Amino acid sequence: MKQTLVGLCAAMVMPAFAADLQVGATPPPVDMPVLEFAFEERVSIDPAIVLGDTALGHRQYIPITGGTVAGPKLKGQVVPGGWDFQLTYTASNCTQLSADYFLKAEDGTLIHVFNEGLSCPGAPRAIFRPKLEAPKGAYAWMTNATFVATLELDGVPPKVEAVRIRFYQAK
Repeated sequence: MKQTLVGLCAAMVMPAFAADLQVGATPPPVDMPVLEFAFEERVSIDPAIVLGDTALGHRQYIPITGGTVAGPKLKGQVVPGGWDFQLTYTASNCTQLSADYFLKAEDGTLIHVFNEGLSCPGAPRAIFRPKLEAPKGAYAWMTNATFVATLELDGVPPKVEAVRIRFYQAK
């Protein structure tokens, strides 16, 4: 059975004041998303494999060689064998990052991570949109959760051997 947008919205829990608030007005703090630190990864990497300049910009990828995961909601390791595809756009010098890899929780559960974001020169920090997929069981909540992540280099270019990625869950 097809549901209409109106039907879907009616089924959602909507704040009672939403109709009274002007479009574009700042919502009250109680309705703003809150982020909670979930875990941090220290991802070890190999040097970039450079494809070079393309019609879209400079293309390269960085092999993921392993790492550790620690935090209140997940402990484990980064599974070797993933990658971080990067495209630096010629027009803006901003780099689109798309990382695809797996984590292994302490109990052996594998969790797929697909993390995307844009890093631009002069920006205060890059914010990423990770999507996690876990099998049914203890970590199934990760598949339906909304995360944002930050990334910091662990080292100084050109000698960066790892990155630190902090995952925050929206509440």
